[in-house]
Amino acid sequence: MRATLAIDDPDDPRIADYRAVRERDLAGRAGKFVIEGEVPLRLAAARGRFALASALLSDKRAALAEAIPEGVPVYVAAQPVLEAIAGFPIHRGVLAIGVRGEALDAAALLAGLPARALVVALIGLTNHDNVGGIFRNAAAFGAHAVLLDAQTCDPLYRKAIRVSAGGALIVPFARVGGPLETLAVLEAAGFTPLALSPRGADTFATLARPDRAALVLGTEGPGLPDAVLARARTLRIPMAGDFDSLNVAVTSGIALAALSG
Repeated sequence: MRATLAIDDPDDPRIADYRAVRERDLAGRAGKFVIEGEVPLRLAAARGRFALASALLSDKRAALAEAIPEGVPVYVAAQPVLEAIAGFPIHRGVLAIGVRGEALDAAALLAGLPARALVVALIGLTNHDNVGGIFRNAAAFGAHAVLLDAQTCDPLYRKAIRVSAGGALIVPFARVGGPLETLAVLEAAGFTPLALSPRGADTFATLARPDRAALVLGTEGPGLPDAVLARARTLRIPMAGDFDSLNVAVTSGIALAALSG
């Protein structure tokens, strides 16, 4: 049996990283992040890109300790103690702390991808649910990497990880600057930017997919900047009648399915 460490006191200094989870979501954790839920934790333990610092499980979920590598402390607490530590009800009874490590360089990340590769570039996405959903789709359809511009929110935010079903922990990602810098980095690595917009000139049915394809997605409402659309090949998803609004995470799933063949 995997050894675990019992926690009876919410003020135990060993679990300081888990205190007041929601408040510290906003304040930051100095190079660490929170993983919540069994599926993301199993992915993180089995093939995630980030080291685990520790895990905190409710006593009813203690068996999950077997999935966590030796050398990673696993703390176990009764549900009331766990919730007192976190500061809100943790119905899943599963938390862990990951370590960010050094950020990946976008140019180096792209240069290391195979000759035929598919990446996603996010411009101005500030909704954690959408970013998490896109990472989930990127993992499901085999995207090799995700680029995030400076305005796009953190994929290692607790909610984004949860919505991604752990995809944010296994798909490599890197930050770039503004929208046009994003395109420049892609083009320098031989990627063809494919920008999604209701105004797109082509559809996936008429697209001959480039070997190195970059799906470029913008925020809902304003969409991608005109300067990006002018520089990229534009695509649209045909919809019934005059309805032209799909959630950006749903859009990413349709587009990645079309490009992943």
